[in-house]
Amino acid sequence: MSNKIHLSVVVPAYNEQNRLPKTLREIEKYLKTQSYDWEIVVVNDGSKDNTSQVVKELLSEIENLRLVDNKENHGKGYVVKQGMLEAKGKYRVFTDADNSTSIDQVEKMWPEFEKGYDIIIGSRDIKGAVLSVPQTWLRRRIGDIFNLLVQITCGLWGIWDTQCGFKGFTEKATEDIFPKCRIDRFAFDPEILVIAKKMGYKIKEIPVTWINDPESKVKLKSMIKMAVDLLKIRKNLIIKKYD
Repeated sequence: MSNKIHLSVVVPAYNEQNRLPKTLREIEKYLKTQSYDWEIVVVNDGSKDNTSQVVKELLSEIENLRLVDNKENHGKGYVVKQGMLEAKGKYRVFTDADNSTSIDQVEKMWPEFEKGYDIIIGSRDIKGAVLSVPQTWLRRRIGDIFNLLVQITCGLWGIWDTQCGFKGFTEKATEDIFPKCRIDRFAFDPEILVIAKKMGYKIKEIPVTWINDPESKVKLKSMIKMAVDLLKIRKNLIIKKYD
């Protein structure tokens, strides 16, 4: 593998016309100070707003920016998979369009990759993590319940935050794991880690600084769909669909 691109940053986006320009400019501002080659890959998930057009207008402004433009909505898991496999970097990180975890925290990943870890995941729930804007009590409790369900259903014991949208992978781990993914929407994060663990890849959880979006709402319907997806993952494990 001889990619000249060192780091790919993948940003899934659905109806993000307002937040995305600031996030992309901040990602570019940081990456331009680095000595390695990089790219930013935005994957539009069939947005109903002007997300696609906004990114197209930024192509001439922001260096090394690419757009994967889906006309139909498939789900975050689908477009993360699409973007990670479309990326060309030796290391590939996906991060949220709301910039809740700033890209400079990728610096915490490099020492862990050097130690031989294949997958580095950001965590809001381990020592050293900082929540700049605390979540509501309800969101924290729902998160705790979901994490417990993940550990019981998927066997991801010892991983305390599967849902943080800031994860990094080596090129080989990406190309081995993501083609096996089947969950397109709510519980795609646990599925990625389940497959990685099954394949023997080394996973490291690192503390991150995370800024909660106070406008983000917890939807009971989404939580139920996440639980259903966890059962699908369990079933896939039983019938050896990930083998």
